[in-house]
Order: sequence, then C-alpha cells, then structure tokens
Amino acid sequence: MRAYRDADLVPLQETVAGWIAEAGRCGYDHIGELPHRIYENLRGGGSELVWLWEDGVDIAGLAITMRFGSAFDVVTAPALRGTPAELSMLRFAYEATARQTTDEYVLTDVFDCDTTRIAQLERLGFERFRTWDDANECVLPDAIAPPSVPDGFLVRSARLDDADQLAAARNSSFDADWTGEQYRAAVMTKPGYDPDREIVVEAPDGRIAAFTVYWVDARNRIGHFEPVGTHADFRRRGLARAAMLHAMERMRAAGMTLVTVNHNTDNIGARRLYDSIGFTKRHETHGYHHPALSPLSLPSLAPPLFCRPSLAAPLLRRSRAYGRGLISFPRPFALDRRKSP
Repeated sequence: MRAYRDADLVPLQETVAGWIAEAGRCGYDHIGELPHRIYENLRGGGSELVWLWEDGVDIAGLAITMRFGSAFDVVTAPALRGTPAELSMLRFAYEATARQTTDEYVLTDVFDCDTTRIAQLERLGFERFRTWDDANECVLPDAIAPPSVPDGFLVRSARLDDADQLAAARNSSFDADWTGEQYRAAVMTKPGYDPDREIVVEAPDGRIAAFTVYWVDARNRIGHFEPVGTHADFRRRGLARAAMLHAMERMRAAGMTLVTVNHNTDNIGARRLYDSIGFTKRHETHGYHHPALSPLSLPSLAPPLFCRPSLAAPLLRRSRAYGRGLISFPRPFALDRRKSP
C-alpha cells in the first residue's frame, strides 16, 4: 500500500475502466468520479488522503478518505471483491477516516445492486441509515436538441482565466467557499481536468451563470456529468439544461452511447432537470455508517491478499485474462446497455 500520486490518475482510470468492462457498472462509478473526488472533493489533499494497493505493477484497490470530512470510498479489483483483501481495504479506509473526523459517524455509500459490498460492510458492523443518490442513465440519441439560452447568454467551454467566476458559481450553487486561486490550483491544473470539458453558460455581465463538467470513458463508451450547477441569480432559465445538452452532443460525437448522472435523492430540482433531458433512474445508492469511536465488528483479519503476492497474483492474472478475452466471468451485476433504461 502507498499514497496516491498525481501521476497515478491515468493508469488508475484505465484500470477501473477495465474493471467496469469486466464486471459491469454495479459497484463501480464512472471513472470521471475519480478525479472529481480526489481533487474537487478533497480540495487538493489527495496525496495525504488517497491510497493505492498494488500487486506488482497492477492496481488492486483504491481508498479515498475524508470526503466531506467523514466519508470514504473503496474501489476494489473484481477478483478481490468479497474477499478478506477487500475487508482489509474497507477496514483501513474506515480507520483512516475515523482518526481524522470530528463527526460522530464514518460514512460510505454503495449501489443498491452491489450485494457483495453490502455484505462486507454489514460484516464489519456498518448499518444502512439513508438512501443517498439516484443514479440515472440516458442512452444518447442519434440527434440531440441544440441548446437554447436567453438572448445575451453564451454556451462555451471554460478557460483557465475563468477560475474566479467558476469558484463564485460553485459557491452559489453548492454553498461552498472556493476562491479562484484554490479552484485553479486544486482542480483546474490537476490531472484529469480539461477546461474544454467544463461547459459554462456565460451571462451578459460576464458571470458564469451555469456550469457542468463532463467525463468520458472511451473503453466502455459511457459519459458522465459531475458536477452540474447553476448560480442562484440565474436559476429557472434552462441554463444548466443548455450546458448539459451541449456536452451531450460532444459526448455523442466522441463515441459515447450512454450518459450517467447522480443526484441526491432529495434534490427535486435536479430530478426534474435530468428527467426533462431523458435520464431515467437505474439505481440508487445507500448510505452506511459506523460510529467513529467504536471498533469494527471484525476484531482481526488475515493479512490482505494484496500484501501476499503469491496469493493475489493468480486472482489478478485471471482478471487480466478476462480483459484479453481468454476467459469469461459471470456478470451478475452487468447492465444491459442495448436497451434504453
């Protein structure tokens, strides 16, 4: 196990895209969530809060700790899911977050269809406490309606010199406290971010009225939106919708066939926006928590498989063989992308 480095992002995204191709999307969010969570959620603190497990040159797992001050994510190779190795990763992420949080509980979330991860969390003593996000999908049509904005508004890609306005728009949209300098340093100049993929709607007075970042997974031909926001001064004018339609046309041109977006299940405005574009709820995520000051139910675990290469290597070799088409695995959670959700 070692700390994450900026140079890890591209191979990490390629690895997770391969895991999605192998095992399906249930249990794996879009690869665009990786830079979003590592850099935008953590405000540039990824080197201290993000950890990788490796087997030789191959990535076996990832932990992102201290999201929102008390939450963690663990992403595990398909060959290790449901194993003691995954339990060890979950325990590490919980303990790393519990040591730093000032909140009563440590949190994580899981797709409703991911029975393997749910069983692992419950074995460790986590309890479900809420429905968190709606996970929505839209099959990209052959033709996408052109975006429409009021006179004087302009839909365009972001520029590095938009940092101050992008920070202000995020602060208004999400009750955040970014400065332009922070957003430029923590997000815009970090791996994975491309200002060409941040679509903004510029108001007549030069302010950023709405914005979205779109992400592409070329291997699986899936696009993704994260985040989507509108400045409070410009809501209910169809501006976020226009930004998303512009991005969807770009994703279609890039070969994407499916687009995903998540939103808090209580966010009625987001649900109406995504419904109006053609998104349909496919899954939901459930929040699980465990008291931060209480030991996990499992007092001890065997040394993790990823620290014992003689045991981990056969599993990961099997996973790599799948990627080359040499063997096949059952796909109990794979989504049928041939049909509109």
